[in-house]
Amino acid sequence: MARTVDDVNVGSLLRGWRKLRGVTQLELALKADSSARHISFIETGRSTPSRSMVLHLAEHLDVPVRDRNSLLMAAGYAPSYPETSLTAPAMTTLRTGLEQLLAAYEPFPALVMNGMYDVVTANKGVRLLLDGVAGHLLEPPMNAMRLTLHPQGLAPRIQNLGEWRGHLLERMERQAALRSSDALRGLCEEVAAYPAPAGATHAAPDERADGHGPIPPPYALPLRIEAGGRVLSFISTATTFNTPMDVTVSELAVETFLPADPETAAVLRDAG
Repeated sequence: MARTVDDVNVGSLLRGWRKLRGVTQLELALKADSSARHISFIETGRSTPSRSMVLHLAEHLDVPVRDRNSLLMAAGYAPSYPETSLTAPAMTTLRTGLEQLLAAYEPFPALVMNGMYDVVTANKGVRLLLDGVAGHLLEPPMNAMRLTLHPQGLAPRIQNLGEWRGHLLERMERQAALRSSDALRGLCEEVAAYPAPAGATHAAPDERADGHGPIPPPYALPLRIEAGGRVLSFISTATTFNTPMDVTVSELAVETFLPADPETAAVLRDAG
């Protein structure tokens, strides 16, 4: 879907989002307490939706906040959501809260990313994993996907690279589709083209490295990575803000890495 509104009307944009979500005009009308005829008129340009109707339809189509502004501008209205830099004074409370959250999670790794997976901030636990990473990958803005999958990044030390790589690429593709983001799609294509180091795409071993029996089945896909001569295992979670009213905030995600076994937790505590 086009990312500019100069030559696109609101009806065609809404039609694009509706089709992207796999929703019929009737289904959207029922969700939005409207009629299929009215939806059809809006999409074909026979009817101009009010500002509130644009936002109402965008909400039911789960249109990202950034793109809701595009819909409003295409309909001739001013954007509804500001895009405030994280360095702005108005974001001081948010920045402080995020820093406190990451610090509280130590010694376990945690970081904050924007919509392009650029790392906004990270805690000390992340630094433990960065040893040996090429300097150009650590230069700001440090990108988490490039950092993880680049052959000069974390990839050579990820023991289950095939599985983890597949998980990350699927995640990026899904986000690119949900947000209709050409930039994110381009990043996905870039990192998908990175070569996987020879011998690093095998699945996790069936036995523990210390010989103490089989590895129990994971309850979620773990990231198994070598660090400091030890293989650490993590389960990751991603947290976003509910009902964001700012474009910048809507695209932030807090990524945390929970130790998947007692051995990893002990190593991190000792290192911290």
